[in-house]
Formats: sequence, C-alpha cells, structure tokens
Amino acid sequence: MKLFIRDQPRAIALATETHVLILRHSPSSINVPRNTSTTSISEGSAPRCIVEFSPWEAQDMSSYRSLSSMKVHGTLGLVTTKSGDVFLCVVNGSSPAATVRPGETVQRIFSVEFHCLTKADYDHLLNDQANPFPADGLDGDAHDHGGHREPLLEHPCMELKKLLSGGSFYYSADFDLTKRLQDRPTGDSTVAIESLDDGFLWNTFMIQPLVDFRSRLSEREKDALDQSRILTSAIRGFAATVTVPASSSPARMRAEGFPSHMTLISRLSCRRAGTRFNARGVDDDGNVANFVEIETLFCTDSLCFSYVQCRGSVPIFWEQASGLPGQQKITITRSADATRPAFEKHFDALAKAYGDIFVVNLLSDEKSSEMLITQHYVQHINESSLNERVEGRDGIASEHMHLRHYNYDFHAQTRGPNGYEAASGIRRWIESSAISFEFFLSQEMDQIIQKDGRKHSVVGSNVVLEQSGTIISQLAVEIFLKQQNERSPTSDFWARHGTLWADCGDALSKIYAGTGALKSSFTRSGKMSFAGALADVRKSAQRLYINNFEDKGRQNTIDMLLGRLMGQMPVHLYDPINDWVTAELNRRVAEYSTTEQISIYVGSFNLNGKTAGPEDDLSLWLCPELIRSQPMPDIMAIAFQEIVNLDVQQIMSTDPHRRSAWEELVRQTLNTNARKRKSDEYVLLRGGQLVGASLSVFVRANVLPYIKNVEGAVKKTGMSGMAGNKGAVAIRMDYADTSLCLVTAHLAAGFANYEERNQDYRTISTGLRFNRERGIEDHDTVIWFGDFNYRIGMENERARALVRRGDVATLYENDQLNLQMVHGRTFRFYTEMTPSFMPTYKYNLGNDEYDSSEKARIPAWTDRIVTKGDNLRQLVYDTAPLRFSDHRPVYGYFQCTVSVTDQAKKDHISSELYARRRATVGSHTASKGDESDDESLLGYDSVEPGLPPASSEKRKWWLDGGMPARSTVKAPGDGYTLNSGRPSNPFTPSSEPDWVKVERPGDIPVANRTASGNSTAPRFPVPRTTAPPPTSTNAAGSSPPPKPPRPISTTGEEPESRVHLKQTLRKPAPPPKPNKPTLLRSSSSHSAASISSTRSAAVSSPPAPPEPRRVLSKPPAAESLRQVSSTSEQSTARRPGTPPQPPPPRTLRKAAVDQGADAPLLPARRVTGGLMDSGGGEEQEMRGWAPLVPK
Repeated sequence: MKLFIRDQPRAIALATETHVLILRHSPSSINVPRNTSTTSISEGSAPRCIVEFSPWEAQDMSSYRSLSSMKVHGTLGLVTTKSGDVFLCVVNGSSPAATVRPGETVQRIFSVEFHCLTKADYDHLLNDQANPFPADGLDGDAHDHGGHREPLLEHPCMELKKLLSGGSFYYSADFDLTKRLQDRPTGDSTVAIESLDDGFLWNTFMIQPLVDFRSRLSEREKDALDQSRILTSAIRGFAATVTVPASSSPARMRAEGFPSHMTLISRLSCRRAGTRFNARGVDDDGNVANFVEIETLFCTDSLCFSYVQCRGSVPIFWEQASGLPGQQKITITRSADATRPAFEKHFDALAKAYGDIFVVNLLSDEKSSEMLITQHYVQHINESSLNERVEGRDGIASEHMHLRHYNYDFHAQTRGPNGYEAASGIRRWIESSAISFEFFLSQEMDQIIQKDGRKHSVVGSNVVLEQSGTIISQLAVEIFLKQQNERSPTSDFWARHGTLWADCGDALSKIYAGTGALKSSFTRSGKMSFAGALADVRKSAQRLYINNFEDKGRQNTIDMLLGRLMGQMPVHLYDPINDWVTAELNRRVAEYSTTEQISIYVGSFNLNGKTAGPEDDLSLWLCPELIRSQPMPDIMAIAFQEIVNLDVQQIMSTDPHRRSAWEELVRQTLNTNARKRKSDEYVLLRGGQLVGASLSVFVRANVLPYIKNVEGAVKKTGMSGMAGNKGAVAIRMDYADTSLCLVTAHLAAGFANYEERNQDYRTISTGLRFNRERGIEDHDTVIWFGDFNYRIGMENERARALVRRGDVATLYENDQLNLQMVHGRTFRFYTEMTPSFMPTYKYNLGNDEYDSSEKARIPAWTDRIVTKGDNLRQLVYDTAPLRFSDHRPVYGYFQCTVSVTDQAKKDHISSELYARRRATVGSHTASKGDESDDESLLGYDSVEPGLPPASSEKRKWWLDGGMPARSTVKAPGDGYTLNSGRPSNPFTPSSEPDWVKVERPGDIPVANRTASGNSTAPRFPVPRTTAPPPTSTNAAGSSPPPKPPRPISTTGEEPESRVHLKQTLRKPAPPPKPNKPTLLRSSSSHSAASISSTRSAAVSSPPAPPEPRRVLSKPPAAESLRQVSSTSEQSTARRPGTPPQPPPPRTLRKAAVDQGADAPLLPARRVTGGLMDSGGGEEQEMRGWAPLVPK
C-alpha cells in the first residue's frame, strides 16, 4: 500500500495494487448537533471532506506524487485539531505479535504518521521529527558543536503520534480483533469494519466517518474496500503467542507435526479510558476504569479452546488524589442510593455479555480507605437485582445467584512464611464455582459427501459452549483438559503460560500506571527473588514521578484520540457519486431482484436421555411418507432435547461426543435417502449444544453457494439462568438475501408452570444475541421448535377420553400454548399450524399407550413448531412413530420464498448510474476538479414538481437573490390571517394553529367580538365605562387609501412623506416588545369598512406585523378600571424632563375634547350589561373601539 499526494487542489490518496481511496478537503462545513459547547472549532460546524473509492485504472494519478517511501499498512482514520485542520493517520510501521490460528495474525503498531488534508505547512515536519535522536549537529566525538535548532513549527499531532507509536496498540487485517473467538464468524477472509465492538475499538472516533462512507457503497465496492485492508481497527492492550512443542502439548491428535500455539489477547476498554489517578471507579453509564477483557486461547492440530476473564476498577463512584505515598487519599463521592443505577448498569452489561459473574476483590482488609470501598462494594452486590432471592415452597430462599463475590487480601495472604507462593491458595475458594462458567471449544471435522456422482471432502466446524472454568486461567485450562480426558500438562507448558501472563501484566500496568506491574517476577517463575524486589522499588519511584507530572498530558492526548476534547468535531465525508447511486439502486430494487422457493424441514425429538444409538429406523421421522412427493428439503434442521440424562452432574457440563454420534446417524439417514432419490447429499452446516439441547443444520451441497453469515448462539434459563438443563440453541444464516433464524428450546417443565415457560420465552427472545447485536426478531423468517412443555388444561380422565375419540379440536382448545398465544402472553405475532395428530407426551416406552405409571401424566402436545414470517408457508405438521422415548418426534415441512439478487444485472444498472452521475457531477470529485461550495447539490432535483431545488449551507431556496421569497399561500377563508403566536420554525412541535380568524367589531354580533389583530376574545369580562371616540383630524373626504394595519402614530395623523415599501422586498422586523403595558385604540380616520377591506386585501399578500397591543399581567376583571384618553397627549405623552409616572388607577372615564391633561376624573359608571352591549346612543360612541386583550 502506497501513499500519494497532490498539491493543487490538495488531495491525499491511499492506493493498493487494484484500488485507490482519495480524500480531499472541502472549504464548506457541516452543521452538526452538539451536546457541549465548542471552543476550538467554529461554532457548531464540522470539517468536510470529499472521498472517492474506485479502481486504480479508473483514476488519473499523473498529478500525484509519492509522499513517503515507507510502506503503509492502512489508515486509522481522520482527526481534527484546535485550528480546524484535518489530518489523515496512517500506520507505517508494524510487526507480528501473535498468531491465533493459521492465517489469523495480530500486528503490533510501532509507527504512525499524520498527513494534513487542509494545507502543506506540516509536510516538512514529517521527516524532521521522524528521528527523535538527530545526529546532524554532532562532531566525530559525539559532542554537540552547534546550538540545537528548535523547529519553528511543532506538528499538532505529535503527542498523538507518540501515543500510537508506543507499542500498546494492535490491529489485525485477518479477523475482528475486538471480538472473542466465539463471537467471530468462522471462515471470514476480511474484517467487516462496521461490526467491530466500539467498546474496545480505540480509533472509533477517527475511523467512524470512513465506516459511514463504507456503509453507503454497493456490496461489490464494500468487498473491494475490505479486501484492500485500507481501513484499520486498533485495540489497546496486549497480544502475544508462545509455541508449545507437539511433544509437550496436550489435546493433540498426533504427537508430531506443527507445534501448538498458546495466545493471550487483552483488550482494554476505551469507554472510561484514562491514567491511574484521572480515571477511577465507575461513570454514570456503568463503564469502569481500567476494564480489560483477557482471552486465553490454546489451539492444537484438532481443536481451539478459548476462555475469557475480566478485570477492572471497583464499580462505585470514588476518586484518589495523586501525591506522595501516604497522601493519596481515597474519597467516595456518591451515596449508596446515588451509586446504585450505575452499579446495576455495569453488572447488567457484564451479565448480558458473559453470563453469570464471580467477583474476586483484591482490596486490602487492613487499610481503612480500601476497607470502606469494600464495604460499599459488598453492599451493592448483596442488593443487586441479579441476586433477587426467590422463596421456595418450603420457605427456603434459592441459592442460585447470578452475582457472587469473594474478598481475598492478596498482600496479607502472601505476607506469611510461604511468601507469594501462598497466592495459589485462592484456588480452593473459587474452584467450587468453576462449574458455573463456560469455555468455548471449536473442533474441525471432515465430511465425505456424494455430489454429481463424485466424492467430495467438506471441512466443517463443531462448536460447543462448555460449562466450566474460573477467573484464573490455569484452573480453566486444567478443567478443560480434564473434561477432554487429556493428560496433565508438563512443567514446560505451565512455564510458557506464566511468561505470557507476566508480559501481559507488565503491558497493562504501563498503560494505566506508567510502569511495569509489581510482583511480575513471581508471575513469571512462581517465586519472589531479591532482584524482583529491587525492581519493584524502582517501579514505585517511577510511578511517583509519572503520576504526578506526566499523567495530565497523557490524559489529554487520550481524550483527543477518543474525540472527547471540548469542541472536537468528527470529519464529515461526502461522496458525490456513491451516495446518489446507492439511493437510486434502492429505489430500483425490483429491476434486479427476484424471488425463489426453497424447502425447509425442521424436526424435534426429546430423547429422554437415551444413551445408545436407536435401533429404530430414523427415516420414519427424517424421510416420512408425507413429504416424499415434495422436493427434497434444501435445509434440514434437527433438534434434540435431553440428549443426556439431566442429573445434577450433567446439567453443569456438556458432552459433545453424544451430539456427534446423533449427528452422524442423522447424516447417514439423510444421505441414504438422497442417493435413493438421486439428489445431492447433505452436509452438516453447523451444530450447537447447550447441555441436553442440541441443534444441527444440514444443507444440500448444491445450495451451499447461496448460504452465508452462519452464526450460532445459546441462552440458559435453567435455575434462573445458572444451569443449562433448560434454555435454547439458535443458528442463523442468510440464504441469498433472506435472513433465517432456527431456534430450538427446552422450556420449564410442570403442569402449572406456564407463566415460567412464558418468562423463559421472553428471556430467550430478548437475551439471545448473535454478532452485531442481532437478535432473534431481527430476521425475515424465524422458526421455533422443541420441547416447550406446555400442557393441556383439563383432567386426566377427560383428556384420555378425548384422545380415544380422536377429538383433537377440543384438546387444542384447552392447550396452554394455544391459550397463551391467543392472549398475547407468549410468542406474540407467531403462528402454529393446528395439530392433526395425537399429543406427543407422555408414552410408555416401546408402545403407543400413554403414561400408566403412578404419576399418570396428562397427555399433552409438549413438542411444538411455531413460525413467523410472511414468506413462509407450512405444508406438513405431523409426528413419527418412534417408540424408544416417552416423547414422539414432530416435524414440519415448509416452503419459503427467498429474495435473490441478480448481481450481474445490479452491476449493470449500477454502472449506468455511475456513468450518468459522473457526467452530471463532472469534475467535482475528490480526485480532480476545482473546489465548490455546493458540491453536495450537484444532480439533485426537486423532490416533486413545483417544489424548490435542494438547499445547502451557501444556497437557500427561500433566499432568491438575497430577498425573501414571495408567498402564494392563501387563507382558508375570509377573516383568517397567519397566527403570529406560532413558532417561526414549521417543524417545531406546537399546539398553535397556522391560521386564526380575526373577528371585527360591527361585522358580527357584539357579544362575540374580539380584539383587533390575531388575538382571540378576552377570557375575562372587563366592566368599564365608555367614552366617545376621539375626533378625527382628517377631513371626511380625504381619508387615505386602505393600508395594512400597523402601529398608529402618537399624533393620530399619517405623514405624507412616509413611503410604503413593497412587502416582498424586505422581511419586516417584528414589532418591539413593549416594556410596559400600553393602550390599544383605533384611529378615527379608518372606518370599519376600510379596516375590513384592508384586511381582506391582506389575505393574498404576506401578513403585516401585528399592531402593538397592551399586555396584561393580570386578568382585566381583577384590576381596577381607568379611562382611555382621546388625545395623544393624554395617552402617551409626558412632559420633558419628568420621570415616567406609574399608571393611574384603571377606571375608565369619558374623554373631554378640549380639556387639559389635569381634567378631573368622572365618577365610574356601573355597567349593567355585557361589554360593548348595543342599545341607546352608546353603540355609536363605541364604534371603532376594541376591548383590551391579555397577551
């Protein structure tokens, strides 16, 4: 991979042998929502870059030059600095660190570079600062003969470069390094960048813009980008592999050949990242400081074993001050009640990801500060929702808790005569809980199938989740080997194991505390030496300096890497071609997509713990007569329950050999029938097991090319999730473009425990998760089948009588599952074909008689098949006469409609769209052309005819030539005007109507009149005395033409020199908000008719600003009245030089025309009628007046 640069216009290209990724900075910015204030980058705007990904031969690279002679291994993403510059971070130095399996290599990063996209000012600094020890100024004796020349300009990403080049970051181009082995799909040759776990992906902030860009590409281009390995995902922590010679390696099929590999991968979480004294405890999202997921992997020539354990800070709110030893005070910053939500979030997330939890607390029992933390920690554990105790029938609380703990004071335990060797004594305290945990085991197996008349070898995987392990890796490996019946490992094996863990401890300690781990010599050799003690003293002194003087700067650099600095914005990437093509392809999906019919067979059988292979012919169940007239099933899903006896020992462990024997028997039966029908043979696609429940999916060899993304998962529900005697196993896949999920479940037993069965279903449905957090309900087609244990709710004698009569309908009406589904309490939105066969449980062994033992269980349909999906049609639902169990196996035959994409046709349409789009866009791409402010608008037309074109930050359709657009919106009727009380943003939620009806005095009955403007009638009647209207100063015949309503001058006259601007030329400013209440009155020069005609004319033009109106802070009825003056001097004017006076009492008086400002008040008249009642001569006096309106 090579790096190229172009100077004008500036662009950077990452090129492989086949493709090139080009990035160019755009001068325009993008407004993004912010949760915090910004200080370093322009307010609310994110830098914007144009990106293009295309084949090498499609680009003209003649204007580019090579930027670096060093080989580039990929990019970590884009980052912005305080100045607003955009930098591209590339990895230019790495070395192999670990090999998990053949073809899965982990690389350690030791060198990165930052290249500026916005300007060339920093290009010369790349080589100047690449060598931290320059020798240009030294003479032959290595003496500095000249003054050291400081660089005039420091690279703004130098601290980031030092952090990323420090050797604590790792990446892999072969597999997803952020996921555990059990969460990674097998056989993937590329890394799907969007499926990475952002909790362990340290360059999430930098790589996210490129991930978003990738999501908008076509599938072909996504694959090309993934194959190019340009996008790099980095974790922080530790990764290393040690080889174990074949002669000393356990769990091998052959004692010679290639050696085995033991690998340790530690993933440090980035959600609460920081240095020792800057990040302690938990945050409000449940993330703890220094949280590390450590995975131990052991791979031989036949299997791969994986075990995971975690460590982290105590999940309560606490802080510790830096300083000298003895001054590092610990403070608990929140109360227990305030801490509980964050504590619950933390352990809920752990339980969801890992299952049951066993906590080992290593804090001291002697130091008062640590004892206080332990006290709070234990209190929260005891009160945790994961430890809700359920009272049994005998009144004894259940002992099955999901969160357990043990306090182990490491320093006190190793202070005795045995020294640090006493640390191994922790095993006896936690070994009893080992059976509650799981490890992951993957085994390779070969199959010989018959296809096209020839024999072919197919390699498949056999996956098991074993119930075992503990938080100590050595104990987990020992239990695993014991279950595999392997010999005990040699001392050489454990020495290599100890070296791995010592190196891991040193690496993690350097990240968090600044130095290697203390007591690492004991971890390596099992003994504490004098040299090791001296090394610990040196490390303690180094920590003292680093924690007090360097951690603040290190914390700031970490925050910059994670995008958490104040004002730091992500880069917005825009692809002018792919974004448009993707939208068009989605719109034209019917042109290149078709549907096909496939057949699916599902079968479920509770074996009742039968150990030996059955003598009965399984073809009665797997190849029944009812489906022989149908096409051979493309997919065969076979489920077993109670494949082992569910006793106390078995429910805590899994025997994969039992499932393998049944799988082989099923495969032989299927292929024997396939050869008879001259069809392709079946291949085991994937199998999964949870103690007694197993699921195996077989597919015909000719449909394998259509199947992809096969994944498996399990979920325990037995003993409140502690045991695997009850639970579910699920396998999902994509058949062409349709997603399928197959789930077999064994739910709670007992006649009256239907509510517990409902809860088991909800636990499985919501808790079982595949990769990328995909759940069961996130599929197009879902089929549940297994022993659901729902019973028939009636008496035994009546049920047996109905069975003898063959009255299936009455039995089904009383079936618990049927009733619960009808009431929506379980399997919501699922359907079941009505059974036409007799109940499948419980039979006497060897015959067709129902249970004749003392318990005499009621016959029931415990074995069921339910489905969900509009593309699924069930043709057969029946049972088979196999009599070696107390259950009868059930099966179903389905036709499934799947969507198939004609990739060639889609590529052809895509090519046409690309050519059309490139012709429209022209030179406005990342690879060539001039910069433009409106690149994002090229080729985009209106959504519908008549609507304006698209807008951008520089071009707005509502500003045509800098002027407001002319409105052509008409009112819904006469008397309506725009509501000024509605928010100016039309998308803001509001209860205000768009239009309000303005009622005018004289046009409607007086009792319904309202105030002028856009306000409605006052809520409170205002009794007041009335005054005659003021005398007009204009002649009767010289009234001005009607104008839009506006504030009336204080003199009551209209200046002739006032010019009326066209309303569409300028957007009128809103009227000033009065600081004090004012009085509204109408000018006598405007008659009611003129006002009416003026407002009618205003309906078709933009609305004028509302008239200034009085704002009442209290209802008018609750205040006293005052008289409205008829002249401007009485209503608004005051003498010069006098301060404003408070308003007089609110009583109305009649205005005397020729009286001065000191006219005496008239006594208030008591109003006997309603406000503005008509009658007598007062109607003429009130014409032109309007009531006061509260705002």
